[in-house]
Formats: sequence, C-alpha cells, structure tokens
Amino acid sequence: MELAKRVKTLTPSTTLAITAKAKEMKAEGYDVIGLGAGEPDFNTPQHIIDAAIQSMEAGHTKYTPAGGLPALKKEVAAKLKKDQGLDYEQKEIIVTSGAKHALYTLFQVLLDEGDEVIIPIPYWVSYPEQVKLAGGTPVYIEGSETNDFKITPEQLEESISDKTKAVIINSPSNPTGMVYSKDELKALGEICIARGVLIVSDEIYEKLMYGENKHISIAEISPELKAQTILINGVSKSHSMTGWRIGYAAGDSEIIKAMTDLASHSTSNPTSNAQYATIAAYSGSQEPVEVMRRAFESRLDIIHAKLIEIPGVTCIKPQGAFYLFPNVKEAAKITGCKDVDQFVERLLTEEQVAVVPGSGFGSPDNIRLSYATSLELLENAVERIMNFVKSNQR
Repeated sequence: MELAKRVKTLTPSTTLAITAKAKEMKAEGYDVIGLGAGEPDFNTPQHIIDAAIQSMEAGHTKYTPAGGLPALKKEVAAKLKKDQGLDYEQKEIIVTSGAKHALYTLFQVLLDEGDEVIIPIPYWVSYPEQVKLAGGTPVYIEGSETNDFKITPEQLEESISDKTKAVIINSPSNPTGMVYSKDELKALGEICIARGVLIVSDEIYEKLMYGENKHISIAEISPELKAQTILINGVSKSHSMTGWRIGYAAGDSEIIKAMTDLASHSTSNPTSNAQYATIAAYSGSQEPVEVMRRAFESRLDIIHAKLIEIPGVTCIKPQGAFYLFPNVKEAAKITGCKDVDQFVERLLTEEQVAVVPGSGFGSPDNIRLSYATSLELLENAVERIMNFVKSNQR
C-alpha cells in the first residue's frame, strides 16, 4: 500500500518522541527526569472538573454546534474583551479541539499549493508540518540569539514574496519564552498591512508572563491590525487543561466560517463536556491561574541561575511560557559530542535527563527544558547536567 505523498515528508514531533523515550526508560526502572513535555504539572482546578461532571450528570453528552457552544463563545468573547480590549462577535469565533487543531484547520482553509507562510526560527515543531500538510511552503526567518530570538521588520520585509499568505507570531514563544513588545509588534504589523499578509498570532502562553513583562496581542494595537489577524488561544496552558483539548480562533468571519465548515467534516465538534468545563474556566475564579504562574516564575528564577553556571552553557532568561532554551554548543564540544543531538542522547542514557534537542525547533545549537515540573526535580536535573559536562570534559 502506498501512503499519500503529504505524509511522507512529515517529521515526527521531537517533543513527543523524547517524552515517549523517557517514559519507556522509566518503565524499565531507570530514574529518568523528563523535562520534555510542554504541559503544566498542576491538575486542572477543581471548579473546572466539577463543571464537567455536572454537565455529564445534566445530560450534556451529545453533539454541539461544530464551531462550539454559543455559551462558550460568549465567554471567549468576554475574555478577549476583558484581557485585550477586543470586540468579537460569535460569528468571528470558532472553538476547536485544542489550539493545535485551530491552527491546523486555519492552514487547511487558507492555503493553496505553493502558498508561503513565514515562520520565525526557533519555531514550535508543528508549524512547518501543518503548513506542508495544507500544501503550503514554510519560509523561515532566523530570530537571532543576539536579538532575543525575535525577528526584525527588515527580515520580514525581505522574506515576503507574491506567494506569501501569512506570517506566524508566537508570543510568548515556545520554545524560547521570549515576548514581543508593543513597538516590535506594531512594526511587524505595519509591514503585514502594507503587503496584505495575514498575521497568525499564537497566544497560548499569554497568561504565563514574568517580571515586569506584559502580554500584548498584536490584534489590540489598532483596528487595522485586528482585521489583519487571526488570534489563536486556548485553555491548555493557562488553566492546566492540556488533555481537555479546547482551543479557539478569533478573526475575520469569512475565515472563521470556512474553518467551522471544515471542522464539521473532521471533528464534528469539540468534546461537549470539555466545553462546559471551559465555560467554568473562564467564568470562574482565576486565582488558580495566578498560583500556577507564580510557581513557574519562582522555579525560573532559581533554575536559570543554576543552569548558566554549567560550563559551556549560556541562556537568555525567558520572559514567559515555561521553557528554558539554553545554547549548549560549547558544552557539547567540551563533552566530546559531535553535535547537540548527540549531547541530548548521551544526557538521557548517561544521566537519565530527558530534554528536547533544539534541532526540532530549527535551532541546532540549543536544547529546550520545560520547568513545568517540581523544583526538586528541576534542581536534580540541573545537577545531573552539570555532572555530565564536568565528568566528560576534555
């Protein structure tokens, strides 16, 4: 049997592969510390769980509208108004089976064969694959480490062609945790308006901001930018609901309608009880969100300071999300590794620490560590990395 050409070029998710390998080693009895998974180590807040149970007991276990419950769309609109000052009608919102599904569906309705989507490096691993699955062509711009992994207006301008359909902006970023300022977003947005390029604004980590940094949605800067933007978000990271699979997109009603029509032929609808849970997530207390954010910030402050003490490791301190993205190129050389991928492999087999190689994000000199795990495990992991480098110095 011959597989479709569209799947033959797919690159498996690096993060899921590392997580699977770590779980396999754990099952074999190894004391593995996994820093690969991109999900909070907190349980979903109890009032959200209770709302899901209550919805089941009330018989809300049937199909819902393909684009999501009107009551949930109302809560999403209220959230966007409260947090970003943005006004969206229900016809401009689609609820999806996770933010990943929102992105996938968007590219499916947006792209024709050969259309280009500009993707800044480092990138979340699924962006290029989703673009390719829709027949599009990823065009990469490197966000240099000297510019906090962010792209410049000049780079964006140079990369736009007559085939460019969209650019992805992910702030706070996975994998770097870097955040674009209002001025930076405005400068990028003005180019997109002038050149007719759609902005795909992935804001899934917006609630996880640290220090004095504030999240700005590019859509809130001006009415023109709002009209040019499809905003992507969800409750996976903010409310520790990764397994519930609820995300959403907000933007141009024509695009949203096309996404809804496509979803009606793929998922039928997001899971009913997860939608009722998300209504509670947005309408109920936000204190659990802040408790989690403070815990991540505390871990970041401690672990970042320890990480940069390791020989050959440099690391810009993240401003958001829950990842560290250190440059370990010199550490790999010190330990006799041919490259960072081998450094990651040996770190797992010799010290039982699972991290994700930066090559999966387009940055082969870096690794990604998630600090969405206990401080005790994080400190232990950093000690093991330090031991690996020092014991193998050449």
